[in-house]
Amino acid sequence: MDIDHLRSWIGTMQEDSETLSPTTLRQFNATFDRQSSHAEGAVAPLLIHLCLAQPIAPMSALGRDGHPALGGFMPPVPLPRRMWAGGEFTFLGDIRVGQKVTRRSTVTDVQLKQGRTGALCFVTVEHAVTADGQPVLTERQDIVYRDVAPASAGKAEPPPAPEGTHRRVIEPTSTLLFRYSALTFNGHRIHYDKPFCIETEGYPGLVVHGPMQATMLCQMAADLRGARPATFSFRSLSPIFDDAYFTLNAKDRDGALHLWTARQGGPVAMEATATW
Repeated sequence: MDIDHLRSWIGTMQEDSETLSPTTLRQFNATFDRQSSHAEGAVAPLLIHLCLAQPIAPMSALGRDGHPALGGFMPPVPLPRRMWAGGEFTFLGDIRVGQKVTRRSTVTDVQLKQGRTGALCFVTVEHAVTADGQPVLTERQDIVYRDVAPASAGKAEPPPAPEGTHRRVIEPTSTLLFRYSALTFNGHRIHYDKPFCIETEGYPGLVVHGPMQATMLCQMAADLRGARPATFSFRSLSPIFDDAYFTLNAKDRDGALHLWTARQGGPVAMEATATW
């Protein structure tokens, strides 16, 4: 892997804009079983920006996994699997219905590391999001690329996750995963093509989106405290699939709120911290 070539993508920028319509807000709330005003000027739910101004690639420009082929904005990492490894949001203001939301994205780092199952390539992207020209949030997105691990590369699963002081059970149906993929114009086949997941990627089922888990946890944090957090950081530890229910958990810790997802009876899948 030519890491120097991949690092030449550092500094690459991309900018996209989209007006938040009442229809998009209604679709977002329907997907997450939430209610809020969709009138002009109404405050939008947290992390709805992940559904706005997403890259739009023609079918001829997609890779084998349904994602836009690499080598444009993102570096052409020659590893087949990619996941949202983690990130952080800093909230500066509200997005409102009818506003033009602009996301300015920059590749800020590319690092090659050696993991338990082989090479790992981490790409860091920073996003600056504005609404009608006013800053509303910044986001750091950590994306990891890796090879398909051989079956013998597994290790003993970590112990089951604890239950939070606050807890909610989620059924990750294929319909839920499809709706979120549609909202975010995400063609990644691991979220809706079960034969591809099992036969090509070696997963036991459809993969639950990392951004969707982060959205659920961030909404839970805001609901518990009655206000949007100032920061929300998270990292993915293991995937969860549509073959079992998973839970959202939260508990207070040192003035912040510690949150996590977990498959029922399984280890922590995503952990997060919200601060005010």
